[in-house]
Amino acid sequence: AILAIDVRPPRAERSAKVVFHRHDVSEPMGDLLRDYAIDSVIHLAYLMRPGHDRKASRRVNVGGTANVLRAVEQAGVQRVLYLSSSTVYGAHPDNPPLLTEDAPLRPVKGFQYSEDKLAAESLITAFSRLKPDVTATILRACPVVGPNADNFIAAAFSKPFLVAVRGHNPPMQFIHEDDLVENLMFCLTEQPRGIFNLTGDGTIRWSEMARIFGRRLLSLPAPILYGLTGIGWLLRLQSDSPPCGIDFIRHQWTASAQKARSELGMSFQHSSREAWESFATGKSVSASHRVH
Repeated sequence: AILAIDVRPPRAERSAKVVFHRHDVSEPMGDLLRDYAIDSVIHLAYLMRPGHDRKASRRVNVGGTANVLRAVEQAGVQRVLYLSSSTVYGAHPDNPPLLTEDAPLRPVKGFQYSEDKLAAESLITAFSRLKPDVTATILRACPVVGPNADNFIAAAFSKPFLVAVRGHNPPMQFIHEDDLVENLMFCLTEQPRGIFNLTGDGTIRWSEMARIFGRRLLSLPAPILYGLTGIGWLLRLQSDSPPCGIDFIRHQWTASAQKARSELGMSFQHSSREAWESFATGKSVSASHRVH
């Protein structure tokens, strides 16, 4: 049986095994988990888009995580699985070709998505030390795409053209939505402890992503691009990203999933390129249906 908790009802049809309960992740939920005799929690609640109200997003992203952990303790939950992000390593010019789980955690300063992910990770790590009887797993996934993707990556590619930093064409990683679900289920059954990167095989360049998606690429010098992005952000002419977000299309921040493969036997059916192609195809089909 599955208890689904969110502030909005699921849009897709759900199995008879699933019970939906409307609830804010930042509100107490220990009684709710206890009433349904929950033994495993997958914590996915997160405000992904950068916002101008940092306090509001932190209430959900970090405060919500602390609240989930309190509820886990109160209800005697046995397993906690948290979906983090490979952005906690940061996009930096001195990054190695593949970042492992032991690499320094250096979120890009001011990029609230990865700063909050790291803060949430720290809460879970501290909790697992205090409660060794609870199995805690953190999965640092690269961006998730596929036919049904609806996230900040999808939003960026909904525009008629993309920007690039002149002289930079970084390799990008993706994990297919089906691979993510399969590996989440794997972790629920196998109950591994610790932190693991999740990435599709290989990489795909920023310019290739634009070409496959049929978008024009506008390359600008770094000072101009950062400046325009910053002005747009301050004046609230755009809400896609503050200027620090440009680092993620300028510098390499690719991670290694070797630990997940060798220690857990995890597998990925789709490469980064295949995951991106399935996303591009899915959006093309969706647009065609809207036209017709």
